Amino acid sequence: MDLLNTLVEKGLRRELPSREEALAVLTTSDDDLLEVVAAAGKVRRQWFGRRVKLNYLVNLKSGLCPEDCSYCSQRLGSEAGILKYTWLKPDEASKAAAAGVAGGAKRVCLVASGRGPTDRDVDRVSKTIGAIKEQNADVEVCACLGLLSDGQAERLKAAGADAYNHNLNTSESTYGDITTTHTYADRVETVRHAQGAGLSACSGLIAGMGESDADLVDVVFALRALDPDSVPVNFLIPVEGTPLAGEWNLTPQRALRILAMVRFVCPDVEVRLAGGREVHLRTMQPLALHLVNSIFLGDYLTTEGQEGKADLDMIADAGFEVEGAGTATLPEHRGGGGCASACAPSDSAASDSAPSDSASSAGAEASSARTDLVTVRRRGAGTDLAPNA
Repeated sequence: MDLLNTLVEKGLRRELPSREEALAVLTTSDDDLLEVVAAAGKVRRQWFGRRVKLNYLVNLKSGLCPEDCSYCSQRLGSEAGILKYTWLKPDEASKAAAAGVAGGAKRVCLVASGRGPTDRDVDRVSKTIGAIKEQNADVEVCACLGLLSDGQAERLKAAGADAYNHNLNTSESTYGDITTTHTYADRVETVRHAQGAGLSACSGLIAGMGESDADLVDVVFALRALDPDSVPVNFLIPVEGTPLAGEWNLTPQRALRILAMVRFVCPDVEVRLAGGREVHLRTMQPLALHLVNSIFLGDYLTTEGQEGKADLDMIADAGFEVEGAGTATLPEHRGGGGCASACAPSDSAASDSAPSDSASSAGAEASSARTDLVTVRRRGAGTDLAPNA
């Protein structure tokens, strides 16, 4: 297929594909799916070999968020029956993080619900980072605390944080349909705060919220322009009690096409398979390893993932290997930071979206909802039960 040959060549050169090419990946047929995966897999192996980086989430503070993000079970007014608790103490968070590290995680992601941290919250998290680093000096720590104010990113960096996560989630044009209590521009500003402080930026998206193909391409092109080091791709987990509980718009095949498109647009970036993989990829998860080079191990913030041992078995059975603590994740030319002019998008990246299939076309191909695969987390952080790692 000429399209795939072109995309592979561009990916190996770190050259931005056109919007039309990115859109075309999303509209390939199921008959061509293995060819799409194989092509994107060539790009993945060029920059990351067969390594898979493991990441582990620790939910420092769960529920009772004042923001109204429609996809989130912790949102203002959520009726989801999730765990609700205030800040974990540093030793509690360190203990939870240690379980993930013991399971093979190279990075621990510290997440707290809320609009953004107060200065006191930054102090709390700084102490938690110190406690984790004291027990596991080599582990990467990524903070995800919401919108940052001036100087907060610098304080987190000084405390030992390696990275900061703040996702764009969806396209700028549709952001107001998902969230009204803050703006898309607020999110972009926070990612830039993190980059300005010398933190490795982590920013990604959520697919399956009813967006169109053009929206998906818009947000991925925006991420390419923002140039984070890692791009987590989440697939909406429609949790009962949230406004998007009825949005079941994904099939395993569509999820794989989305991951392939992200890899072609962001060839040398850590693409992380994040929330919702078990719900939407299901038995096709091993194929996704040919597209991504990073996954979350174990459970998520408010829902449960598959058993940590199953993750490790899947990686080994698919012929991949867990990335060791002493191995650099990013290609040498990125140097742990941005890829500067070599990866800068062309002027065409800033153009308006090309016409595309509407969101309903994605929903039309979705299979029956697998609500049985959505399980609220009842173990790990905030409970007396052992975490899943």
